[in-house]
Amino acid sequence: MTCVIAGGGPAGAMLALLLARAGVEVTLLEKHADFLRDFRGDTIHPSTLQVLGEIGLAEEFLRLPHRKAYEFSIVTDTGPIRLADLHGLPCAYDYIAFVPQWDFLDLVTTAAARYPAFRLLMSAEADGLIVEDGAVRGVRYRDAGGEHELRAALTVAADGRHSALCRAAGLVPREFGAPMDVLWFRLPREPGDPGQPFLRLSRGHLMVAIDRGTYWQLAYVIPKGGHDDLVKRGIGALREPVARLLPFLDGRVELIGSYDDVSVLTVVVDRLRRWHRPGFTAIGDAAHAMSPVFGVGINLAVQDAVAAANLVAAPLRAYGRVPEAVLRRLQRRRMWPTRVTQAAQRVVQDLLIGPALRSRVPAPPIRPDLTRIPLLRRVPRRFIGLGVRPEHVEVPSSP
Repeated sequence: MTCVIAGGGPAGAMLALLLARAGVEVTLLEKHADFLRDFRGDTIHPSTLQVLGEIGLAEEFLRLPHRKAYEFSIVTDTGPIRLADLHGLPCAYDYIAFVPQWDFLDLVTTAAARYPAFRLLMSAEADGLIVEDGAVRGVRYRDAGGEHELRAALTVAADGRHSALCRAAGLVPREFGAPMDVLWFRLPREPGDPGQPFLRLSRGHLMVAIDRGTYWQLAYVIPKGGHDDLVKRGIGALREPVARLLPFLDGRVELIGSYDDVSVLTVVVDRLRRWHRPGFTAIGDAAHAMSPVFGVGINLAVQDAVAAANLVAAPLRAYGRVPEAVLRRLQRRRMWPTRVTQAAQRVVQDLLIGPALRSRVPAPPIRPDLTRIPLLRRVPRRFIGLGVRPEHVEVPSSP
């Protein structure tokens, strides 16, 4: 086996597809029996749409049920503030596509299955490494049949935040903290409701509303560690601020029956100091857990996967191994966009989210349209749409 990837999220699935497409034998391990998990990141930005276009999957992706968002606003107590407009982005896609992550992963893994070099093992959880002579030689994993070993020239940890394989490799993240956690839930959408995603900001409260066509995907932001206190106060402690912040939902908030209808995202922002060992590397959330600010987690993970495929496919095909110098190069290439993106997220957390949750953000006296200012139109548009260092697929498809 040439490569084994632990974790069937966006990073692992995309890397597996690109390697199989290039003729590299690859096994993808996914610990769950399917991809059907709600309230996972599902904002597909133009940078990822470009990657799909480069490998011939864009049209197939756009046939999936999805919603397009071209602009983003903050709605304050005095009215909306337009923050970003993706129209005019210098690429073929000037919008963000909202699609359930399981549909995206099904698309990518189905495309990978068209190549004989690809193998997907579901309900297979990697929980240890095979280490010989100081180098990683594969993984240990368990499934319904018991414990197994899978040897590989390159092992990739794409198993998300709190990666078991990174811990096994002795790779420790640096944590930066976050002032909030997020409660995700959904409510029905009705005709006449707003049509674009927006951030609702008020003293002591913060919400995100995403139009899913037939329902709203809603995020209520709470102070870090505040979930247990909210639960003790009863479901009314959630219903009341939601109805007040989003009056068009008044009358529907009763559909939040209990906290069993709510998913909790514990926000973590961290990154590994070192992403690799001989025969081993980490990508995506395993290498850097991102804040939900800007919704770029999937897209940064996909960019990691593209960069990894561009660098490791050739040595795997030619020599059946990847020199550690190549893995160092991968970390150097992807560390800079990770640092810049996390720095921007932390600025928003420190200057907007934290003060808002502490009731220290006053409503602005005017409602500016920031997209009318040339610099404030171009920078957010490019940062949100394409990211800091967009990657392009360079590894060719195997004949």
